[in-house]
Amino acid sequence: QVRLVQSGGGLVQTGGSLSLSCAVSGHALTIQNMGWYRQAPGKERELVVRIRRDGDTYYSDAVKGRFTASRDNDKNLFWLQMINLKPEDTAVYYCGYGGIHWGQGTQVTVSS
Repeated sequence: QVRLVQSGGGLVQTGGSLSLSCAVSGHALTIQNMGWYRQAPGKERELVVRIRRDGDTYYSDAVKGRFTASRDNDKNLFWLQMINLKPEDTAVYYCGYGGIHWGQGTQVTVSS
């Protein structure tokens, strides 16, 4: 059974930094594409960054230059480093892949 367990997040002031991690178990092979998503209250879930197996990344314009995704292919571990956070980054963040496997979600709150 595939399981994604997230950790990190929390409350930070504008301009602060946070990091998230996502540990995947039960998936025998290296995950090809892992995405980090976020969902703010009253809004749809949106893709923040997608990282491929070879490390290539795609960032949304909203986070480009401030967020950095990384991964450990051998251990199916994934990280999202966030700097210069803004109030509009406040959301529940999810790691996910395949459209069907999701982490439990982690709250990130940025105070102004």
